[in-house]
Order: sequence, then C-alpha cells, then structure tokens
Amino acid sequence: MRFRIPALLGMLLCGGIAGVTPVALEAAEPAAAQQKPQIGAEAMAALQRMGETLRQPQVSFQAQTIRVYAGPKGEPLHIFHTLDVTVKRPNRLLVVRNGDDGQSKLVYDGKTLFVYMQDGNKYASIPVPGTIDGMMKEAMGRLGVDFPLADFLSDMPAKAFLSGVTQGEVVNTVTIDGIPVLHMFFVQPPGMELELWLEKNARSLPHRLIVTYRSLPGEPSFTATFSNWNFSIHPSDTEFVFEPPPGAVRVALKPPAATEQPGRANAPGGAK
Repeated sequence: MRFRIPALLGMLLCGGIAGVTPVALEAAEPAAAQQKPQIGAEAMAALQRMGETLRQPQVSFQAQTIRVYAGPKGEPLHIFHTLDVTVKRPNRLLVVRNGDDGQSKLVYDGKTLFVYMQDGNKYASIPVPGTIDGMMKEAMGRLGVDFPLADFLSDMPAKAFLSGVTQGEVVNTVTIDGIPVLHMFFVQPPGMELELWLEKNARSLPHRLIVTYRSLPGEPSFTATFSNWNFSIHPSDTEFVFEPPPGAVRVALKPPAATEQPGRANAPGGAK
C-alpha cells in the first residue's frame, strides 16, 4: 500500500494527508524492500482470499470514511465522507463522494479520467487509455497522488495492499454485525500502521480499514468502513460517461509543487 500526495484524487476521494511529498514516504522503500516481509500465515491467507474476491469483473460498494488531521493550532479535526464506488473491469470506474466539503466525482471511461468538484462547479480531465490499474499508475505517477482505497480496486488487491508492508499478523477475531471478522495489523515503513478487518470466511470481504501516519505531526489517521458489497451488478458503459453539468468550468490539473518540504502535513480535503 503506497501513499503519495493525496492532492487532488486524495482530496476528492478521501485520501490520506495532503502535502506529504513522494520523497518523504518513498525514501525508505528501497531499504524496506531489502527486508523479507514477515507476514503471518493466517493474515496472508485472508488477504489472498480477499484478493480473489475483489478481482471479480464487476463490483460496487460503499465506504464511510473519516479523516483526522491537524488544525491550524495542532488540534485534531475530522472530516467525514461517503463514497459510492462502481467498478467494471478492465477499464471503467465511477466514484461519487459526498461529505462535509460537498460532492465530487471521479469518472474513468477507459480513455479519459475526469474529476468533478461540485464546489465551484469545476472539472478536470487527463487522457489515460488502458485499464483501471494503468489509469491509477499513470495519474498517480503524473500528479503524485494516491488514496487509501486504491488497493482494493487493483487487478491484484492482495499484492497491492502488501506493497511496502514489512510486518503483518492477525490480532484476534471479532464479531461485526453478526459476522466473524479477522482483525489484522500491518506495518509499512517509514511510519505507517494499517489495521484491516476481513470476514473470516471464503470471501474475506473488507469491513474496516484504519491507516495511522505515525511519522506526521499529530499522527493523523484515515478510517474507512465498507458496506453494500455487490458482485451481481451489470452496469452499462453509459454509466461511466461524464457529462459536465451546465456552466461547469474546465480547469487544468497541475502536478505537486517541487518546493514542498518532505514530511509537511497540511489540512486534507481542502480544509484550511
């Protein structure tokens, strides 16, 4: 699970903490890669089952998310969002986000990535032909952005989740809504901790995700609660066509400023 600058996609889709440069979070990756990951057998098996489940051709789900970030005086502040995600592999993705800071939308039609912000009635686009995986890599590579739920949309969810992780194990089994769930804990240097709750059955569907940024001021966090998983949907390609609302203004996407200081934490989600 790699996290870069959640500048635009992260801001729209409940990414991590804005203002964390790629240098800050990726500097330790080569060193971490030299270590053999220590992942418990039960945790690895659960992740592999999750990966097989989430790789279905079509899926939709909802995620309730909470981000904690440091305010202007260092006080912990929270921002809430609801995400409705629809995936049609290999090259269609729709994410509608509603939250404290308004509504936004991400639409990928296999050729172009569109990002729309209701606040200001603005949208931007990037030509990205290929697959969902390719789109995420291209957009993240060009813009330096990411968001914590991207791993679950990957062609190989288990591998994506474990990218950069050096340790992982099952903590215990808990019951959520009457379903036995494995509570797992993972470490990703240089200062991230991941908690993941997966159903203790053949599907291993995700129920919760918590990411804690130990290396950032105030140790901010991101929480997602998953629900409404549906693998029986049959969305048409027209559902992934973006039509700008009346009066919408197209804006240019800009890459992160090269002058950002590594490790700096700003308010996410456009909060000031």
